[in-house]
Amino acid sequence: MSAPIIRVENLGKKYLLRHKEAGPRYRALRDVLATGVKTGFGLFGRTGESSTEEFWALKDVSFDVNEGEVVGIIGRNGAGKSTLLKVLSRITEPTAGRVTLNGRVASLLEVGTGFHPELTGRENIYLNGTILGMRRAEIARKFDEIVAFAEVEKFLDTPVKRYSSGMYVRLAFAVAAHLEPEILVVDEVLAVGDAAFQKKCLGKMNEVAKGGRTVLFVSHNMGVMQQLCGTAVLLDAGRVRVAADTPTAVNEYLATAASGAEYRRPRPGAKPIWVDRATVDVVEDADGCRLNVTTEVVSDRAKSVSLDIRVFDAVGVAVAFAPVGSFDHSREIPLTPGRTRVCSSHDAGSLATGVYFLSVDIADPTVGYFDRVEQALRFEVHVPPAGGNYRRLQQAWGYGNVELPYREHRVEGPSAGVGA
Repeated sequence: MSAPIIRVENLGKKYLLRHKEAGPRYRALRDVLATGVKTGFGLFGRTGESSTEEFWALKDVSFDVNEGEVVGIIGRNGAGKSTLLKVLSRITEPTAGRVTLNGRVASLLEVGTGFHPELTGRENIYLNGTILGMRRAEIARKFDEIVAFAEVEKFLDTPVKRYSSGMYVRLAFAVAAHLEPEILVVDEVLAVGDAAFQKKCLGKMNEVAKGGRTVLFVSHNMGVMQQLCGTAVLLDAGRVRVAADTPTAVNEYLATAASGAEYRRPRPGAKPIWVDRATVDVVEDADGCRLNVTTEVVSDRAKSVSLDIRVFDAVGVAVAFAPVGSFDHSREIPLTPGRTRVCSSHDAGSLATGVYFLSVDIADPTVGYFDRVEQALRFEVHVPPAGGNYRRLQQAWGYGNVELPYREHRVEGPSAGVGA
């Protein structure tokens, strides 16, 4: 029997987190000078005590991937999925254990991975191909196909720093998928593209898999995961919880991903805008069924954002979409530095009885996501739908084909008084 194309043995990745003693956020020059006079030394040095904490993003991770397999990597936010892919892509060195790769690896871990912003789209195609170990003749043979797939013909000789996020990710995915690496590693960056391009990319990955190449795919869309992947690895707090066939791993994930109607982030995020807490309350009365969602967002800047709520059924298939501000700029949510609480209400009369999981996204409309809390809230519907009281969504791919009609929202906290 041939050796696995990927072998991960007791892999660990440790980071040191620095915690600084709380103090004034801003210090005037007179305060710095006064501190320097008192201490005599270190005028512009440390202003307070700090401590460090070890954090293992991955711990004792082991699994094998055979040639031609399509393997899904699933888990909650912070489970270690992206760290694992960075180690497999040789972007990050492991702290412990080892990884054996028996093939050429192409990675798409974030928008524009491996692109030089000052170079044109044409130049970056050749640059990426060279990094992947392709000869110039091989890149030229695939060049027209890459450009056509990415739909950037008009901007091929424009520096990619002027590309939108969607153009960036289209070209990056096209290069990674068409230059025939033995191993394709894809994080969930496809969410940046529009619905049509997401469908196109998933079709291409399916084609790549059927062609015998090996694919590692991270996604929170369990429907897509079950469609593409034969096996899956479930990570939980940096460790492998389950490595099994995809239905088994997905069922375990859904059983543990959302334990109730409240979500709290386990630790502060490093993002400029992120969801710290979210709750969902189902109200069923004579007027029907509605979802009341409360989302607490922490921001380090003033920014108008949209709140996207996605609903998944018990097996992880997206069934409904409830946007606030995505398609109507007048309903965008104004954030200022600090914590903002957003309370939104949505008609849910079109949902059948059963168990559902809810995701909350904070986005810059048409550009990309600041933060995504994936299927972290669980709720149940007991009242059957009246029937026919829903609208079809044009952007159905990945969001479900039912829109939960918007009722209202209000904003509390730093942006209090602003809302619908």
